[in-house]
Amino acid sequence: VHCARQFYENLFPSCTLYDVECPDHSFRKFTDDGQYLISFSRNHQDLIVYRPKWLSYSCKEEDCDLPSKAKKFDSFFTQLYCVSLASSNEVICKDFFLYVESCQFGLFATSTAQFHDTPAIGGAIQGVPSIERITFHLLRLEDGMILDEKVFRNDFVNLAHNMGVFLYDDLLAIVSLRYQTIHILQIRESGNLVDIRAIGTFCREDDELFLNSSTQCMAIADKSKMHQSSWSHVENSVHNTQPSSDNSFLSGIKQRLLSFIFRGIWNEERHNSMRVQGLKKKFYFHFQDYVDLIIWKVQFLDRHHLLIKFGSVDGGVSRSADHHPSFFAVYNMDTTEIVAFYQNSAEELYLLFEQFCDHFYATSRNSLYMNFISSHSNNIHAFEQLQSIRNKASSFSQFVKKMLASLPFSCQSLSPSPYFDQSLFRFDEKLISAADRHRPSTDHPIKFISRRQPCTLKFKIKPGPEAGSIDCQKRKVSSFLFHPFLPLALSIQQTMFLQPSVNIHFRG
Repeated sequence: VHCARQFYENLFPSCTLYDVECPDHSFRKFTDDGQYLISFSRNHQDLIVYRPKWLSYSCKEEDCDLPSKAKKFDSFFTQLYCVSLASSNEVICKDFFLYVESCQFGLFATSTAQFHDTPAIGGAIQGVPSIERITFHLLRLEDGMILDEKVFRNDFVNLAHNMGVFLYDDLLAIVSLRYQTIHILQIRESGNLVDIRAIGTFCREDDELFLNSSTQCMAIADKSKMHQSSWSHVENSVHNTQPSSDNSFLSGIKQRLLSFIFRGIWNEERHNSMRVQGLKKKFYFHFQDYVDLIIWKVQFLDRHHLLIKFGSVDGGVSRSADHHPSFFAVYNMDTTEIVAFYQNSAEELYLLFEQFCDHFYATSRNSLYMNFISSHSNNIHAFEQLQSIRNKASSFSQFVKKMLASLPFSCQSLSPSPYFDQSLFRFDEKLISAADRHRPSTDHPIKFISRRQPCTLKFKIKPGPEAGSIDCQKRKVSSFLFHPFLPLALSIQQTMFLQPSVNIHFRG
């Protein structure tokens, strides 16, 4: 499949316009079909959407002598509209954006300020921050029409780099860290966000009704035995014994997990005495540790299965959770069963990850460009890099933990640009990669070298000013926005207390 893009070896950005005059916006990314460039205003109140267009001038030399009007931002992008998303005390989450390619919808998020040390009431998890209001906005990107909104109140969803939300075709999974609930929504073609199910306290749609009915029957039976004639006492008892997150009941998803672990240990031995010994050592001894696990992150594996990452409360809200123990569970939404459970050092899960990495990305069937993303499952060069990291690791167990730390994958976090195709080009992944993250900046150009002609430099990307930075002591980071199929890219270098430097790299 990668042979289809070999012509990109001779079609690449050959010219750069340095420090381009452009609107003072926070540029987010190109949509995966290349139709739109998403950006936000600096005050994080407005969404500004551009349409990429092609330059009307060309040149043969690397130093392009273009007319002044051709060196402007407007020569490459046309502003379609500006929409005010945030209201009152909310701001746009500039690191969050998901694209529904089949309908050309965009999903954005706004939120109020984050509060720590908020009382854990109503079933909330102690130690998880609280946000008074989180709003998800579904927009039609063609004209900026807001089609629907979904609001979470006094909750916490990790919006940074799409970590708490995963989109698969028309299905959306939103993880409430504070209330330990996975909200499954469907995005209809009409532009509606429809609640499908909530997985957490309950797993099936009628679980709550069944438990409440059972509790009422038990309460009435107890009162009858005690020969109490006052129905008001019965009603009070029924009310007080309603299952809630404040009582001793474990959540539905936690009970599914514990029963799966129990049955796995039970089936390891044939003799009852050995089973009991195994349960004592492996299950009851660690019972409270399993009970204290919380959901960190979720992704779809397909329309029926979720990959859920569990861990401690500290790891769930930490910026770097690599040092915290964690577990992975595969959950079937239809049967409400846990079908697999692994620790983050499990060699079995790593081997699946190594051989079938592309299945963990779970990209939309409508997104053709995403099929070209390089991984160690489909690219020999990426696999060789993985083997090199493995050989340098001090222990295989630590290597496995490091590799599995990336699971579950963040949704739409990789660029499908052909210039990140490792079967075509070699580049320094410490400075630039397909991942949607800031990188440490350098004053030296980043080189893209041909794979088929190992010593041939094809093109260079320089993120900073043409003459280099004056103050080399200040910390600089760069972000790169590559168009998914055109030889066009933006590089943005950000230095503390200075205006960002924006370069446009294009085919001359």
